Amino acid sequence: MSDDNTDGSMRHDKPTDLPSNDVTEGPDKAPHRAMFRAMGYDDEDFGSPMIGLANPAADITPCNVHLDDVAESAYDAIDQSGGMPIEFGTITISDAISMGTEGMKASLISREIIADSVELVSFGERMDGLVTIGGCDKNMPGMMMAAIRTDLPSVFLYGGSIMPGEHEGREVTIQNVFEGVGAVAKGEMEEDELVELEQNACPGAGSCGGMFTANTMASISEALGFAPLGSASPPAESDSRYDVAAEAGELAVEVVNERRRPSDFLTRESFENAIALQVAVGGSTNAVLHLLALAAEAGIDLDIQTFNEISKRTPKIADLQPGGTRVMNDLHEVGGVPVVLKALHEADLIHGDALTVTGNTIGEELESMDLPSIEDLDVDYLYTVDEPKNEQGAIRILTGNLAPDGAVIKITGSDHLRHEGPVRIFEEEENAMAYVQEGSVESGDVICIRNEGPRGGPGMREMLGVTSAVAGQGHAEDVALFTDGRFSGATRGFSIGHVAPEAYVGGPIAALEDGDTVTIDIDDLELSVDLTDEEIESRLADWDPEPAYENGVLAKYVRDFGSASNGAVTNPGAKWD
Repeated sequence: MSDDNTDGSMRHDKPTDLPSNDVTEGPDKAPHRAMFRAMGYDDEDFGSPMIGLANPAADITPCNVHLDDVAESAYDAIDQSGGMPIEFGTITISDAISMGTEGMKASLISREIIADSVELVSFGERMDGLVTIGGCDKNMPGMMMAAIRTDLPSVFLYGGSIMPGEHEGREVTIQNVFEGVGAVAKGEMEEDELVELEQNACPGAGSCGGMFTANTMASISEALGFAPLGSASPPAESDSRYDVAAEAGELAVEVVNERRRPSDFLTRESFENAIALQVAVGGSTNAVLHLLALAAEAGIDLDIQTFNEISKRTPKIADLQPGGTRVMNDLHEVGGVPVVLKALHEADLIHGDALTVTGNTIGEELESMDLPSIEDLDVDYLYTVDEPKNEQGAIRILTGNLAPDGAVIKITGSDHLRHEGPVRIFEEEENAMAYVQEGSVESGDVICIRNEGPRGGPGMREMLGVTSAVAGQGHAEDVALFTDGRFSGATRGFSIGHVAPEAYVGGPIAALEDGDTVTIDIDDLELSVDLTDEEIESRLADWDPEPAYENGVLAKYVRDFGSASNGAVTNPGAKWD
């Protein structure tokens, strides 16, 4: 690029409505341009739309360790397509590494900090558009929340999934390692085998391989319209992943030139499409929380009961981990997420007229792709709508006097789980984990872990350690566990999270005592306790919990988080109900 003008005047036919003009155009912006010149930008750049690349690259998780390379491909494509690319960083938390520790309380908080930081940089530096990049679980919703808040023309870019590891001739993922911990505790696996599993489960860069939270949210980005179809499934360390990144950079320049904003394509129908995909592929329960938060940011009415309505009419047609054995790369090899969307579209289970970031409808995008039909695929992990894996989708919202505002379960096995019996109460995850690791769990147990909600934790810790230990001991479906916290996307079995209202704010879960009879019925969508409203109110009369933290960043979120039933939103301007 060459400096074609140095007089400080308006040098180009750059549209006057772009925010970047505030820092690039006119004689009075000479100091601003001088700062840009120090970083290698020139007059040609100043006449181009300024497109930010929000990059959470970090050496603290394999999900994000390669994102600088992904961002570089997008950066080059923006530059070559006539944009002015500006890369900036933000945080990430490794969910898998913080799992089972106090540090997991930071995970959901990181979603909010990512959204806040990307919003702030975009606002403060007068960006014209964005490519938002995600790797680990909370990156995806955080990045999309920022794009919604700024309403800048934006493209979402996923960093891609890790390839599966291999152990004793079979594919394995991090889920197998977590469940191996439970198997060792029960004496069903030797420690030496667990070490071998540990050494082979994660062979390189990329997000956890199953249809866990990262891959669920990446898939949902396609259904929402935030990312081009087919962009979620290419593996992290593949040439096709860098092709996707380059395409995102090119598209980012287009959406800025066309002024194509998130508010132009995000609708109620977009969110219904996202939910339909989630329940059809057995996606993470965390997507319930994140979709509610995204809808709140966008000002779109989305009630938690909508997940039941859509799950009831949408069959589960993909059988991937954690319920099945296959991973994201297996889906990629037969066409990726669009293959599932095509099946749903042909059965009128998604809204084909919903717009996407490309400017086309999702129906038009599907028609333009050369996609196989599931009926023609010889695979054991995809099913047709007419002959599905399960007649209903994988997500259920339970209510009752223990969860008046809802609780969430993902069906990974039997559709007809039911239990009625005495409950054992744990006031935090660590105590429950110790109980499980001691080998105390028996068939028919009901475990309640409370004080782990958005404010009570704070941060709604994911409890993959506990649920995997239970599953690893052979109790995935005959031991029930419920909590006002969350579960990992890798959790499977009789695990119910997001109980709302949470204990910290005086929800009924706070009134439970050891031995109370709890009823959990998936068919009737019930989570209740054998207590009258008056008995619950009497037990809660003196409930006045102390905040878990009174100083620092966690204390802010004790104060600011909303209910899980509304997405645990912190933005005061979001539509909460």
